Amino acid sequence: MNIGEILALAAHKYPEHLALVAGEKRFNFHEFNSRVNRMSSALLQWGLNRGDKVSVLLVNSHHFVELYFAVAKAGGVFVPVNFRSVGQEVIYTLNHSDARFFFFGCEFTQIVHDIRSNLTAVEFFIAVDQLPPAPNIFDYESVLGQFPDKEPEVSVNEQDECQILYTSGTTGKPKGAVLTHGNILWNLMNTILGREEKEGEVSLVIGPLYHAAPLNHHFTVRIAVPGTTILVKEFSPRQVMEAIEREKVTVISGAPAMYMMLLNLPGVETYDTRSVTKCTTGASILPEETKNRLLKLFPNVKGVYDVYGCTEASPLSTILKAEDSLRKQECVGRALPFLEVRIVDPNDREVVTGDVGELICRGPNVMKGYYKDPEATADTLRGGWLHTGDLGRMDKDGFIYIVDRKKDIIISGGENIYPREVEEVLFRHPKIRDVAIVGVADPLWGESVKAFIVLKEGAVLKEEDVVEYCKAHLASYKKPKVVRFVDSLPRNASGKVLKTVLQNEW
Repeated sequence: MNIGEILALAAHKYPEHLALVAGEKRFNFHEFNSRVNRMSSALLQWGLNRGDKVSVLLVNSHHFVELYFAVAKAGGVFVPVNFRSVGQEVIYTLNHSDARFFFFGCEFTQIVHDIRSNLTAVEFFIAVDQLPPAPNIFDYESVLGQFPDKEPEVSVNEQDECQILYTSGTTGKPKGAVLTHGNILWNLMNTILGREEKEGEVSLVIGPLYHAAPLNHHFTVRIAVPGTTILVKEFSPRQVMEAIEREKVTVISGAPAMYMMLLNLPGVETYDTRSVTKCTTGASILPEETKNRLLKLFPNVKGVYDVYGCTEASPLSTILKAEDSLRKQECVGRALPFLEVRIVDPNDREVVTGDVGELICRGPNVMKGYYKDPEATADTLRGGWLHTGDLGRMDKDGFIYIVDRKKDIIISGGENIYPREVEEVLFRHPKIRDVAIVGVADPLWGESVKAFIVLKEGAVLKEEDVVEYCKAHLASYKKPKVVRFVDSLPRNASGKVLKTVLQNEW
């Protein structure tokens, strides 16, 4: 089995079922698979060999997911580029990945023009919606019209590489996590069982598809367990609510920041949301107040699935099922069915139940390694276990609680302070909408706690109020020494707060 085959099977079994909605475009499974096969045929005609890299610089669109499956069927390796990247970052990704084929959207034409001479391995340039025609650049739709839609006769197995997904690069140059077909298929199995997927669900895919969660978790599962995907090109709270009402969406997924923006949309309660039966969150803390408000906004949702993972795990490691979401607060659930999770000390020895340590995992969804980086691969996969760099604890029932990133620990006067613990307390304050805790240099204590606070609309709070609130709920040494009130927090595309930005620039 390979990733391309799951689409071929769906097209054979459900040819007339609506597979994909992208803007004004609507494709049933037969139409979607036909376009995929035509592009796969084009790639093979151009000389794509097994393992060749195909890079794409595209926003969420039907072209993006067509290329994903086309590359998989042809035996190539799909390399999506963060569409927020600047020229030098795009050059790095394409050159490091050795991409021979480069597909890009018309909105990125100027970037491609500026960097083209610096791309060392790219042989074929293909533009989407190219106007006017440019020399030595193929047009996507013109290419599709030249090739047959038959299934490619290429043998692709679970051990073959399928994706290279580049990490955010917070500790240096981005690393390319190599995921095999088998990795992604096992991630699908874990997702289907862990999130209790059903045929016919209508899923709203909001996050950028160059990330592992939207691509492998939110989108691909809707092909494997046939349903309908509604692709969101650019997040807008109003457009999301309109899409839910118009398309009768049943599944919505996103980071807590996205849900907060939806809940703060004026008139959000006027939309018909009765179709939504499943709500999934991940990437950061979902405050209990936000969870309760979501359950009111979506009256037929009985609980919120909270997922945890990382790119290197394709991406899932744990899922908190909806039925447990109200009794297990700030929890990310149990390890997935086909995955083993441990909490260990710095010497990789398992800690006592309830103690904090690094979360490590192993299973068939864990990456093959980092592309062209054997040292980082050996360090991250040492002993056969994926070392996530996340600190967590496990309760007696096997439920996991993520405490923080190892690199985010604040050591003040010899005491370990976990920012997430302080954030969870502050999220419960009735006047606080968003919060981030970082460590800053302190001449006496080594580091001290700094809080960045976003207040709810119309709320008023003083620095000393925040400090006193923390003192009432936490040990005194964990309270913020400095509080800064801001209008918003900087976040990446997956909704995670950019704490390095807060530490370095704020």
